[in-house]
Amino acid sequence: MRLCTTLQMRSIDRRTIEGYGLSGYELMERAGCRVAETAKQLLDGVAGKTIAVACGKGNNGGDGFVAARYLHLWGASVACHVLAARTALPVDAAKHLERLEESGLVPDFRSDGPLEMPGQPPALIIDALLGTGLTGSPRDPYGAAIAVINLSTSPVLSVDTPSGLAPGCGSPQSRPRAEWTCVRADHTLAIGLMKVDHATFPGRSWCGDLQVADIGFPDRAIEEEGLYLFMPERSEMAGLIPVHSPDDHKGSRGRVAVVAGSAGMAGAATLASRAALRGGAGMVMLGAPAGLMDALTARHTEVMLRGLPETAEGSLSLAAESDIDALLSWSDVLAIGPGLTRHEETSALVRRVVSNSERPVVIDADGVNAFSGHPDGLSGRAPEVIMTPHVFELSRLTGMAVDDIEGDRVAAARKAAGSLQVTLVLKGAASLVASPDGQVSVNPTGNPGMATAGSGDVLTGLIAALLGQGLCAWDAARLGVYLHGLAGDLGAEAMGPHSLVAGDLIDHLPGAFLRTTEGRVSP
Repeated sequence: MRLCTTLQMRSIDRRTIEGYGLSGYELMERAGCRVAETAKQLLDGVAGKTIAVACGKGNNGGDGFVAARYLHLWGASVACHVLAARTALPVDAAKHLERLEESGLVPDFRSDGPLEMPGQPPALIIDALLGTGLTGSPRDPYGAAIAVINLSTSPVLSVDTPSGLAPGCGSPQSRPRAEWTCVRADHTLAIGLMKVDHATFPGRSWCGDLQVADIGFPDRAIEEEGLYLFMPERSEMAGLIPVHSPDDHKGSRGRVAVVAGSAGMAGAATLASRAALRGGAGMVMLGAPAGLMDALTARHTEVMLRGLPETAEGSLSLAAESDIDALLSWSDVLAIGPGLTRHEETSALVRRVVSNSERPVVIDADGVNAFSGHPDGLSGRAPEVIMTPHVFELSRLTGMAVDDIEGDRVAAARKAAGSLQVTLVLKGAASLVASPDGQVSVNPTGNPGMATAGSGDVLTGLIAALLGQGLCAWDAARLGVYLHGLAGDLGAEAMGPHSLVAGDLIDHLPGAFLRTTEGRVSP
């Protein structure tokens, strides 16, 4: 699914009006009609049902006028409230207001508020107060109106975006309901295209069930915008999952070398290796400090082990380079970083291995940290590199401030992938995958229960397994993040999010593969 920014949506709208013969008035008519149809579907018919439509002074309010007209004509008892003066309405919205009044429904104009709901809670509230592009907290009367909507027991359908949605609006749980600065919608109908704020947080917390209304933007008008944001859908991800031939053997299913672990961090190495096997790799060999071999032997039956030279502190030493080179000669892909520590000698080893690798590489955790202050260490590197930092690791890697990254995660991931020329997975809510050429995929799966130690190690092994089975870096990263999040969702369904641990994600990977490929037609 294609996503867009607010500015891109405005550009598509303008291009459609100026170059493709569709007026703003007609686009508003189509949008409002889709809102009314959605309300009708949600309520299983609207005749005789009370519906409140709250409209603002912009085009979002114009969509509300159109929806109110259709619902009135279909037999609903509609209360249309306008928190604006008639003279403040834009031209197209004013024309649709006239059509609404001609239909026999007279709106209640209150430019200074308050917004008043019917005596009995309506069957549905349609929120058409504020559209996209808000940059700060809404001022009254809109702020007060948002509180009225949030305190109502009626379900809410927001038009295009929940009113008040802005980067600083926080999450619904951060303050009492009467103080929320954004409408908590049960349903949101995005107009034309899904916006990035719908797919990322905090927006995802406020939207409820989200649908997209096709109002007829020409494909060419959208293509000319050069959209770079996407959200993977199940059918697309199903098509990426490798299909193995009947004559496959363990050597043809992908051989993954994992270089991980240090004293006290054997678990990270174990999780990454086990995830690679569950991800479909035919063979996995784990290279870890020699001092961990007894502990790792007790944990592993399917993973092959290779003890590597270590420092006095129990991390990998530079003397391990030749052994890792041998691992690379055997393997199809290298996963490096989980649990390695930031020991200076170990970090130097990582940079040398990655720089000299002729295999694709997945770099995680302390592998990412090894390149902090050493971006030149990625020059002359492996043919394909995937880096999987969380926000603090990305800050150390690029020098970007944590607050700046969190303020616009999409821009930060895109900038880092382009400057480093890697496929970059920015972990978090929601996880992003950015390609060197500027594409960004916003992952739809996952839940807060996955915020647990070792979750990233599982992702590393899974992505490496998919790379080893022939996927390119972009597809392996997108599919890996999708399946990883889905495994977390299945785990949360089975045991609740509070008790999830990283090992549960591995246990639910088979279910994630099955859920994703359900109904797929084999070639």
